[in-house]
Amino acid sequence: MTTKTKSLQAAADVQALFRARNPLIWIVTREEFRVEPYAFEAASAAKFVTRFWDCAAGVTDVNGKPVAFVSSPDIGEALAQISERARNVEERAVWIFRDLPGWLQGPGGMLTVRQLRNLCKQLKTTPRDNAYSIVVISPDGNVPQDLQGHATVIEWPLPDRDEVAALLDAAVARLPDELQATAAPNGRRDAAIDAAIGLSGGEAEACYARSLVQLKCIDPGIVSAEKKRVIARERILEWFDPLPGGLEAVGGLDILKSWLVRRRLAYSQKARAYGLPAPKGVLLVGVPGCGKSLTAKAIATALGVPLIKVDLGALKSKFVGESEQNLRKAFRIIEALGRCVVWLDEVEKALAGATQGAADGGVSADALGAVLTWMQERSGESFVVATANDVSALPPELLRKGRFDELFFVDLPNVTERMEILAVTLAKHNRKDVVPTASLAVVAERTEGFTGAELSELVPEALFAAFADGEREITAADLSVAASQVVPLSKTSSEKVERLRTWAKGRARLATSAEAATAVERKAGSLDV
Repeated sequence: MTTKTKSLQAAADVQALFRARNPLIWIVTREEFRVEPYAFEAASAAKFVTRFWDCAAGVTDVNGKPVAFVSSPDIGEALAQISERARNVEERAVWIFRDLPGWLQGPGGMLTVRQLRNLCKQLKTTPRDNAYSIVVISPDGNVPQDLQGHATVIEWPLPDRDEVAALLDAAVARLPDELQATAAPNGRRDAAIDAAIGLSGGEAEACYARSLVQLKCIDPGIVSAEKKRVIARERILEWFDPLPGGLEAVGGLDILKSWLVRRRLAYSQKARAYGLPAPKGVLLVGVPGCGKSLTAKAIATALGVPLIKVDLGALKSKFVGESEQNLRKAFRIIEALGRCVVWLDEVEKALAGATQGAADGGVSADALGAVLTWMQERSGESFVVATANDVSALPPELLRKGRFDELFFVDLPNVTERMEILAVTLAKHNRKDVVPTASLAVVAERTEGFTGAELSELVPEALFAAFADGEREITAADLSVAASQVVPLSKTSSEKVERLRTWAKGRARLATSAEAATAVERKAGSLDV
């Protein structure tokens, strides 16, 4: 049995609405030319005649020819003719309006809104042989309030994998015969299809055409670059490039890393055949500057998928309903992207108003509801990584088991982790093995209480000192001097750190395995994992 594409499923829903004689169907899409053929096929299957209206051509038939009974492109005349024909002409018809939202806005739009509202009431009472449906194609779902009781809103999906594959094959089929065999070989074809998931049909076709013109073949890299540009254009999501090194670029956090490696195996075909569910994600809470955000970037590299950051705070708007619309749009794009890592950074700040009674008209509460609903009902393969510093501000609903696969607490790095962080940072600055391991261990012992971010900053500070001192090579002494000039967060915000540790006991899984305290740490009494 062949599985229907998402667009065919949406077309089936529209056909059912035609048969049920729904007077007003509001289709949300930017892809007018891709959606119209589906609407026409749905109307034909339901035995309806299809007519179109736009502000330039007026009323036309499916071939674009003007119809005789409407003399001008005026929207008022078109609606009047529908009303007249519904009373006097025995036919079943679907009218597709392309530019209608512009005529429904402002004081001048009230006449059209009233005309359309009256028409919807009339069409509900017409005989079955005179069934009429009006389809509005709009880039947004902002239905005027006066029409919301009559309209059925359908958000048309972006092309799924099968549809993108058909677009690619069509682009290759237009090439000369001698080029078709090498334009998209099997391995490259699959990669090019995956790279285009999340683009509109027109955007995918443009990417494939550009690649074929430039290289005479389909290059997944060109498609991925276009996807990054499109996401940036939407201004509701942010695309991050992979972190070089992946999990190896993150020092410490051995338990968290092992857990992530096991979750990575769930994406294999064998795991799917075995029956493993797709991983949901992880919530990382803990001390600021201890690697939560860096880990989010590393996870995307480890899984070999894009990293998409959702800034919940930036999606808020002063206009009623626009914040929820931005969120829904962001989630639709994420669902269409397929496998990716979704990064919700400092989630407690964006959702704090939902639990603290913020005077924002309920925007924070609505955002929380939208996020929780999406996390519970999403059907894609996105892996959500949420980070938080202040757990007291997190809504309890977000912490409920089932939202995430696991909740980890990221503490201040212990002595072993401090060595790893220093070693990773030195390698990042092309200074691998410059400082002997024994000397690095001494620096690690002297930096007890430092966060990962504070440790990482020691290396560039030491490099400045070494360069100023005759451009010599960096030493452990330079790192120690740099460390002596830092007052760590564990001292300036000791109360906050202790509150976090107290909260984590019994509530969250530690991201780092316990280890025996060194003599220096035992003396300071600082190890708390």
